Amino acid sequence: MVTQTPAPTPVSLQADGTWEPTSWRALPAAQQPLWPDPADLEEVLERLATLPPLVFAGEARSLRAQLAEVAEGKGFLLQAGDCAESFDDLSANSIRDKLKVILQMAVTLTYGAGVPVVKVGRIAGQFAKPRSSDTERREDVELPSFRGHSVHGFDFSAESRRADPERLLTAYHHSAATLNLLRALTKGGFADMSRIHQWNLEFARESGECRRYEQIAAEIDRALRFMRACGIDLDHEATLHEVDLYTSHEALILGYEESLTRRDSLTNDWYDCSAHFLWIGDRTRQVGGAHVGFLRGVHNPIGIKVGPSTDPGELVEVCGLLDPERLPGRLTLIARLGVQNVRRVLPDLLERVRASGHPVVWACDPMHGNTFRHDSGFKTRRFSDVMAELVAFFEVCRDRGVWPGGVHVELTGDDVTECLGGSEEIEDHHLERRYETICDPRLNVRQSLDLAFQCAELLRA
Repeated sequence: MVTQTPAPTPVSLQADGTWEPTSWRALPAAQQPLWPDPADLEEVLERLATLPPLVFAGEARSLRAQLAEVAEGKGFLLQAGDCAESFDDLSANSIRDKLKVILQMAVTLTYGAGVPVVKVGRIAGQFAKPRSSDTERREDVELPSFRGHSVHGFDFSAESRRADPERLLTAYHHSAATLNLLRALTKGGFADMSRIHQWNLEFARESGECRRYEQIAAEIDRALRFMRACGIDLDHEATLHEVDLYTSHEALILGYEESLTRRDSLTNDWYDCSAHFLWIGDRTRQVGGAHVGFLRGVHNPIGIKVGPSTDPGELVEVCGLLDPERLPGRLTLIARLGVQNVRRVLPDLLERVRASGHPVVWACDPMHGNTFRHDSGFKTRRFSDVMAELVAFFEVCRDRGVWPGGVHVELTGDDVTECLGGSEEIEDHHLERRYETICDPRLNVRQSLDLAFQCAELLRA
């Protein structure tokens, strides 16, 4: 027999208004997997609760402080990474190459726009996905929709699509291994500005975007040599030798998030230690829902995906629940409207949130609203639509006097052909060449750099 997630008897909020990590269980929880045996699930969650945190409260506080600067127009958020991470893609090369692309984009934005860039990866935890339908049909066979490797397998078979709570433990250990390598790379010399040329991926070096990036890298080299010649000691400037890369994922499977929520020993506040930054999806931001009920109690920076059906009044209400104290850096609103909806929907949302007094970061996800099913059967996106939505977002923000604070994109360090267009002109018949995503289509290296260059120009304007 298949049953829904919620277990025993905890309450949402106590009579005195206190919050506990189990509080969400009394609320309706959307998009939860159907686990075959609740007892097996609870046993796995208890084991997860005994494991070390993946991130630390102090790191989450540092990110919130940096996002507070972004909210004031003194920085820019780059949030980027895989649509859905795969258990089959946990290799040092894959993780390193994704980091290379993020570092290249950040340098391009910083150099081109002249603002600090806060770097947040969709990485080390993005193993679960919401779905528009609970089931998927192929010919005469109907099975549960793929919800990510933390739930079940990708293969279209009854055995593969059976939810297995043991996969939550695998997701934890994969996240820990990824984080371990990322920390080594970002703090151990790989992210040093002296290695800026080495971030270019070999297979893309001859593309126009990578040649343009090399020009920036050469100019930065000259600037560093000039400063050394002037007697400036660059060896002790930590920002030139290491970077802060924070992790993020959608806080979807609430039992997993609950098990990794811990009290900070310094402040006594609760933090979800599965990632530095968690977001609520467009399908799970209900005012009375379990996702809002859970995230209102943790002190991490929180994102809210904002789709074209978002009611401005409800969005303000959600902001009030998640950030009653109106703390700068606490909330990031990620608009994923679709190119045809930005100018119609975004102005009212900007005005209503500003009138509410919430000091949010407004970021643009120009990808999710522009996905369509190609005649070949592949899900894809047109790069021209992605850029058109980003341009419209900047224009509407400018017209309303709101700082366009960030961009949220799905990308990979692999040479894929999943999104159409871009300067290398991926055409319809190219999709099948290297279509490797297990969920939504991602930008490849050249398209990612192209977006960064155009985004820098928008910021300069």
